[in-house]
Amino acid sequence: MTALHLAGNNAPVTAEVTLEPAEVIGAVPEELNGVYLRNGPNPRTGWSPHYFAGDGMVHAVALDAGQARWYRNRYVRTPLFEHPGESRMALAFDQATGQVDYRVTTANTHLVAYAGRLLALEEGGFPYEITPELETVGPYSFGGSLRTPMTAHPKVCPGTGELVFFGYRLRPPYLTYYRAAPSGELVQEQVVEVPRATMMHDFAITENHAIFMDLPVVFDPAGIAATGMPWRWDDGHGARFGVMRRDGGPVRWFEVEPCYVWHTMNASEADGVITVTGCRVPTLWRDGADDISGGLPNLHEWRLNLATGTVAERPLDDMPIEYPRVADAEVGRNHRYGYVTSFSLEAEPERSEIYKYDLAKGAAREVHRLPDGHTCGEAVFVPRRDSSGDDDGYLMTFAHDRARGTGYLAILDAADLSARPVAEIHLPVRVPTGFHGNWVPDALR
Repeated sequence: MTALHLAGNNAPVTAEVTLEPAEVIGAVPEELNGVYLRNGPNPRTGWSPHYFAGDGMVHAVALDAGQARWYRNRYVRTPLFEHPGESRMALAFDQATGQVDYRVTTANTHLVAYAGRLLALEEGGFPYEITPELETVGPYSFGGSLRTPMTAHPKVCPGTGELVFFGYRLRPPYLTYYRAAPSGELVQEQVVEVPRATMMHDFAITENHAIFMDLPVVFDPAGIAATGMPWRWDDGHGARFGVMRRDGGPVRWFEVEPCYVWHTMNASEADGVITVTGCRVPTLWRDGADDISGGLPNLHEWRLNLATGTVAERPLDDMPIEYPRVADAEVGRNHRYGYVTSFSLEAEPERSEIYKYDLAKGAAREVHRLPDGHTCGEAVFVPRRDSSGDDDGYLMTFAHDRARGTGYLAILDAADLSARPVAEIHLPVRVPTGFHGNWVPDALR
């Protein structure tokens, strides 16, 4: 039986191509000039022990003046790509010195545009710079200042232009916080004291604070031999959120109900309360990396009271969802709308749905239902020119048409999500399921 992460549209594609779209249904808005890019795992050998272990492959569509110019897919050329089938540990770890080479990474999770660079990210290593045409430039370490891995989920502050991020390691110091100037220089590095290595995939920021999530998925080296994944659930670890001023200082910890959070939607602060929204699962990998019985993620809210030290938390919806996004201009701010995609652990779900949550109306949900047999991933918000609000724009996502066996880029009207797509850019090839992406305006000009 084919493993879930290699079945259906999760299966890797075998070729890197550059081609023109096969068909455009609807009309591409003329104001959309740039490149939509999405990263994801695509094992070069056709096999990997786990979904997270595949080599990074970026898929992209370039739009200009109402036209879809090209589609491309390219691997990120890391040492793991150059040595297919080699052990990551063997390539990265120097037994003689005990040092880890953080250039050894899959670069398979996310992409961020920062300081004139386009960076492919995976939380176990350095970022890799690529061009808008998807050629690999090489590892990026902020001029040698970065000495740990970098999270795949950094935050670009819309107010300051800073890149705020962290890196976690498997040995002390386990967690390090960073702030980088819009020019590309690291301006802050601070160790955050935590008792052990935990898998900290994401975090959140507000205008004044960073919020870390110390949750019960802990490092377990025994798991590497069994499954290739060194993580397991530990009931004894507990769960807590840490709040620290973005310019540094002590961390204040808030105990929360045990859970795991792959992705935050956003965070904001007002009147001494920090509100965090994200996708919560009750447990994860309790019996190892193949255990997917811990529940499906739902939208959840945590309210951290800085005056009393208490936490009020509640579910906002019971639908299984993932890949939350907000408008980039609302990151760290009080936002009204958030966007997610329906989530399933089936290799071939019946179809996907995209939800728009109105948090000003109790998380009221507006739905875009893809046709039967069509599935999609993360929906990225792209503002209209002179956008007036956090739904005044478009949503972009790669989708898969099971009957055709091919992929397409769907462009939706975020202000009228239930309407038919503004445009569908159909491709003559399959675009496999992936992780995260971004829109880079004017990338080719």
